[in-house]
Amino acid sequence: MHVAKRLEQIGAYLFADLDRKQEQLKAKGVDVISLSVGDPDLPTPAHIVDALTEGARDPRSHRYPSYVGEKDFRSTVAAWFRKRFGVSLDPDTEVLALIGSKEGLAHLPWAIVDPGDVVLVPDPGYPIYRSSTILADGVPHPVPLLRERGFLPDLSAIPQEIARRAKVLFLNYPNNPTAATASMEFLTEAVEFARRHDILLAHDNAYSEITYDGYVAPSILEVDGAKDVAIELHSLSKTYCMTGWRIGFAVGSAAAVGALGRIKTNIDSGIFRAVQRAGVAAMAGPQDGVTERLRVYQARRDRVTKALRSIGWEVPDIKATIYVWLPVPGGMTSAQFTSAVLEKTGVLVTPGTGYGAHGEGYVRLSLTIGDTRLDEALGRLVDAFGRVSAPPAGSRATTR
Repeated sequence: MHVAKRLEQIGAYLFADLDRKQEQLKAKGVDVISLSVGDPDLPTPAHIVDALTEGARDPRSHRYPSYVGEKDFRSTVAAWFRKRFGVSLDPDTEVLALIGSKEGLAHLPWAIVDPGDVVLVPDPGYPIYRSSTILADGVPHPVPLLRERGFLPDLSAIPQEIARRAKVLFLNYPNNPTAATASMEFLTEAVEFARRHDILLAHDNAYSEITYDGYVAPSILEVDGAKDVAIELHSLSKTYCMTGWRIGFAVGSAAAVGALGRIKTNIDSGIFRAVQRAGVAAMAGPQDGVTERLRVYQARRDRVTKALRSIGWEVPDIKATIYVWLPVPGGMTSAQFTSAVLEKTGVLVTPGTGYGAHGEGYVRLSLTIGDTRLDEALGRLVDAFGRVSAPPAGSRATTR
């Protein structure tokens, strides 16, 4: 059977490979503790589950849902957005329900990009930005996220010829995998860049509600005029521990939301109504569960930071997301360090190169594992690497 050449360009999905490696080790009797995937271990709040159950029993849920999302869901998104960010949205033209934000990110280039068009992709970045561009026959152009710039792209360094051909700029703050955050000043600069070059700015804001130490993440749509050039994608997965439910939304530019909606009407049949009812319960219902989850994640972040710094590893201060972007100690490559950790401890971390060439010299750890297993993983790392020191400041492994 012939397989499309575009699949050769994207390869296997990073976490699918990690899942296979984990299963192979388990088959050999290794007690693997995975710190690789950002899948919340905490349960979905009960009132959300109750809303799903009630919705599933409603015969109206058993028929096809709206392609763009039920009116109640889109209206709830608009109300949540206005309360959270102070931005008004038209539920009919500026809100679109998604089968998880990843689905929207995957389909967006199909709606905007013609064959040969350039898409500006952060490197390191969530792999879907690059793969969705390739699947749409676009040309991904990596935009480096460097430590010395706080993992913010230098938009002024993008060659004019590339900017002229570009149709989409992907951004993601709070950032996966680096956990970096962006100021309103930078977001304003990005909006102006997109306006100047007639580019759609696609802001992946899936971690907007996972923040610590008083930090509050902004929306790109808070920038004046952003709705002219920007679309923002959100997910209920991380905020409400609903990764398996597959529900999110896109908001912003009516033209971009409409174009993405046209793709979806030709590809999927919308989100199960009962899941949308649960989404309404999540956003319109009590939010105390979010506060409690942040307390848990922050405590885990603090334990990871303390343990790894105690063995001389350089752990950055983290004020958002569920990830630790760790410079590789000892001058090893990301792959070498990942293998060494797995062989010595049975702990699985994610090599930074899985997110792009500029992820070399880093690994990503996730905070989404139960406290007992997390503490066991940290104990294994401390026992195995307690004599390893971080490389000198300024070395290649810590500056890329």
